Amino acid sequence: QVQLVESGGGLVQAGGSLRLSCAASGSIFSINVMRWYRQAPGKQRELVAAISNSGSTNYADSVMGRFTISRDNAKNTVYLQMNSLKPEDTAVYYCNGLIATMGGPPRGYWGQGTQVTVSS
Repeated sequence: QVQLVESGGGLVQAGGSLRLSCAASGSIFSINVMRWYRQAPGKQRELVAAISNSGSTNYADSVMGRFTISRDNAKNTVYLQMNSLKPEDTAVYYCNGLIATMGGPPRGYWGQGTQVTVSS
């Protein structure tokens, strides 16, 4: 079994920064792309950023230039550095990983989510 555990959320004032972490554990054979999503109240879950196992990244237009996704393959961990936060960044942030277990095909796994609240 595989678990993704996010941490680092919290309450911050507009213009501030937060760093989210997502650590994968369990019977992991390989981790392909890892992504951060977010879901604000009353809205659909949206893709925020993604990073491949080779380090290629892409971002939603709304966070380009403010957020940075990175990963530490040795620790099976992905990070999201969020700078210049805005109230509209308030959401539950979820980690998603395309992970292959020992002897199994890759499939998507989700973390439990971490709340980010940005006050104006």
